Amino acid sequence: MTAHRKPAAEPAATFVRRHIGPSPRDVAAMLETVGATSLGALMAETLPSSIRQKAPLDLGSPLSETESLSHMRELASQNQVFTSLIGQGYAGTILPAVIQRNILENPAWYTAYTPYQPEISQGRLEALFNFQTMICDLTGLDVANASLLDEATAAAEAMALAERSAQTKTKAFFVDSEVHPQTLAVLRTRAEPLGWTLITGDLTTDLADAEVFGALLQYPGTTGAVRDLRPAIAALRARGALAIVAADLLALTLLASPGELGADIAIGSAQRFGVPMGYGGPHAAYMAVRDALKRGLPGRIVGLSVDSRGQPAYRLALQTREQHIRREKATSNICTAQVLLAVIASMYAVYHGPEGLTDIARVVHRRAAVLAAGLRKLGFKPQSEAFFDTVTVDTVDRQSEIVARALAEKINLRIGQRTLGIALDETTTPDVVEAVWRAFGGELAYADIEAGARDALPAELKRNSAFLTHPVFHAHRSETELLRYMRKLSDRDLALDRAMIPLGSCTMKLNATSEMIPLTWPEFGSLHPFAPREQAKGYHALFARLEKCMCDITGYDAISLQPNSGAQGEYAGLLAIRGYHAARGEPHRKVCLIPSSAHGTNPASASMAGMEVVVVACDIRGDVDVDDLRAKAEKHSKNLAAIMITYPSTHGVFEEHISEICDIVHGHGGQVYLDGANLNAQVGLSRPGDYGADVSHLNLHKTFCIPHGGGGPGMGPIGVRAHLAPFLPGHPVTDDADPRPVGPVSAAPFGSASILTISYIYILMMGGEGLTRATEIAILNANYIAARLDPHFPVLYRNAKGRVAHECIVDPRPLKTSSGVTVDDIAKRLIDYGFHAPTMSFPVPGTLMIEPTESESKAELDRFCEAMIAIRREISEIESGRWKVEASPLRHAPHTVHDIADDAWARAYSRAEGCFPAGTSRTDKYWCPVGRVDNVYGDRNLVCSCPPIEDYAQAAE
Repeated sequence: MTAHRKPAAEPAATFVRRHIGPSPRDVAAMLETVGATSLGALMAETLPSSIRQKAPLDLGSPLSETESLSHMRELASQNQVFTSLIGQGYAGTILPAVIQRNILENPAWYTAYTPYQPEISQGRLEALFNFQTMICDLTGLDVANASLLDEATAAAEAMALAERSAQTKTKAFFVDSEVHPQTLAVLRTRAEPLGWTLITGDLTTDLADAEVFGALLQYPGTTGAVRDLRPAIAALRARGALAIVAADLLALTLLASPGELGADIAIGSAQRFGVPMGYGGPHAAYMAVRDALKRGLPGRIVGLSVDSRGQPAYRLALQTREQHIRREKATSNICTAQVLLAVIASMYAVYHGPEGLTDIARVVHRRAAVLAAGLRKLGFKPQSEAFFDTVTVDTVDRQSEIVARALAEKINLRIGQRTLGIALDETTTPDVVEAVWRAFGGELAYADIEAGARDALPAELKRNSAFLTHPVFHAHRSETELLRYMRKLSDRDLALDRAMIPLGSCTMKLNATSEMIPLTWPEFGSLHPFAPREQAKGYHALFARLEKCMCDITGYDAISLQPNSGAQGEYAGLLAIRGYHAARGEPHRKVCLIPSSAHGTNPASASMAGMEVVVVACDIRGDVDVDDLRAKAEKHSKNLAAIMITYPSTHGVFEEHISEICDIVHGHGGQVYLDGANLNAQVGLSRPGDYGADVSHLNLHKTFCIPHGGGGPGMGPIGVRAHLAPFLPGHPVTDDADPRPVGPVSAAPFGSASILTISYIYILMMGGEGLTRATEIAILNANYIAARLDPHFPVLYRNAKGRVAHECIVDPRPLKTSSGVTVDDIAKRLIDYGFHAPTMSFPVPGTLMIEPTESESKAELDRFCEAMIAIRREISEIESGRWKVEASPLRHAPHTVHDIADDAWARAYSRAEGCFPAGTSRTDKYWCPVGRVDNVYGDRNLVCSCPPIEDYAQAAE
């Protein structure tokens, strides 16, 4: 590497200025519009004085972008990238450069939001549809979802699905002794609050007499063994139980699929399809089920429907947001997915096709077979003669010397009680195999051993069925074609790189390029999550400083970085509360008070934690009804576990009585869980730990700049007061000698560790003063939008001084009476103006919740407000009788190129009015690829994986 002259340092404040949208001149103009004399005065009118932070947030001097990247290089150099042959569900992989550059590093993909607005999400929906097709084909099952958080949590979701669906009513679940240990640990965490018993053991001896509602079987096993699971599966199904198979996707190119073996459910990880290990994540897990179970499938499902012209169009199908409706009766608290990683994995399959994937698998297996042959020659007999990529051997009394030699070769092996496991992958070369032999004490030549090595896949389990037969997996073999395919898909979407995404409660802010750069460095991307800690010193230095910053920001005493989504953070926080009560001899405390305005994941998480949800009313202003809270806290005093409250409220207001709410709950022995979804309105101004909260999850993909990635990845670390710190989630790898009272909620000890680099750099470059300024501008931007829109779309909730927090809810419901226009019509018409819609009908049905964030400039805020005002004028024309709502541009929105090219245009308005509404640029027009998608058709005609090409034509008839 050539030396570079160190550039002159940039002024540190320049990053803060680039992150924050409005200029000082804009801020002055906006303050005049909202009627505030200064930012300080506006904050005083927005936040209760009783919760204001006393001292400025001090996180040290902020770094410039150049300085921060230099610092990250120093941290990266402290990580040692060994060849990790540990396996256990994680593998080295090769991410094709064309996918890395054009998906992982492309803001058109990583800044997109969850595809709840399907018309502007057709690209990522198609990529997810490809992912589902890939999973269905490889697993041999009927329906797959669009990804889950990681393999262990997917296993827990599958266990819950089995419990709901099994014919037997027993509350016991069997776990194969060959299941990965981190998966078993997460299953134990999930089962214990629900009163389910886990039985672990051998399939052939311990399963025979077990009365269970389901079983999880690993294929191949964690030690590498490939076993015929058909007898165990048949026995389970004969007893009314469900069979779940955790399967390695690459192995399934050579092995009979779980569906062919008789499985009901298949789960696993798509990590080895091109996604770096990243010290634990993020990775896309998968779940596939037989058709009869599809309506119980957790998470998101992409389905094929039709648009207003009868043309094929994708959308999220079935119970995609069912936790918002069913709340504590929801089947899962899953509110996100791993979309960006699922897209990468699907593109990996598109890139390689079935032949390429099979070739990779054959090479990996062949090298494992040669490895085993060499180990036999050296006197080490594999535990199983049938394996795919992993060989486990008994090391007798020589383990320590073998491990020492392996480390000298910069190789990590999986260390068991008296065994060593060696898991190969697509990055394994003959040189690596020879180095492993040297660690075992032998100087062998790969070519010599290969000549006599035999394959190790059982003939009766070899795959004979075809997979990835759809043309999409065959049409993009050249890099040129794949590049164009990915570009075509991204052009169909509207992401933050095109326009403001004003979604309330979702905080779609700038994800600066500098924050994203270290993510793909091998020193962060190539580490196995179970590598020796001394090889990850840079990571752990980052974790320690990030945790300290988070504590300083929130007022909490300890942080767990493990939860890999906001919902997982909620769950982990409630488990900490549950563990605390149990340790005090009060396990009966199970009542969780939740305001009626709460995000649907709150009651779903409480139910998963074994708690009983009691709903607290909200008053006419949207605040928690303190009298109702007091009455219900008194009623359930002996059994009160917690309250879950979002602050500022889901209605976008800082409630005046937050400290009183905390005092009431504490007075009855409960704990305060404060949902951190709206922390972007608090950083530098108030700290939950100071005004009475005991635990919060922190949505790093909201407040701290991890991109939403089209619907994931996310991270939801939790902060706790000191008394809850002992009950933060543990992990069998990191605390094996001293197990924690609460088990893990995620597969890896530090969750999706690699994306923590993003939030870490953001905090370093902003500093305490910059983060505080960002919060102030976020609140200013929201109040500016509220002031501009209120005459046209009344703002529903404000505090006593007329202020909103970082978001506001506008109320178009009266317009439905006066004109027939629905909130859907407004949302779809905004697409014609080049905007993603605000959050629709949450938390109040029929309304729009708008959150501008601090990153949006005054010019973009004005463009959005002018679009909303123009839409109100269009509604006025319906009210005045110019046209009926059915004939209006709003009901026909969004308009596409098909509309402007329509030779039979016969609408009541002109093409120009429909396709180029007032104030939009014809030059920079965003054209969504499909018209309004028919949701009802999609659910009545459920198609969730690529059908034969002729079926597309039939769908359009």
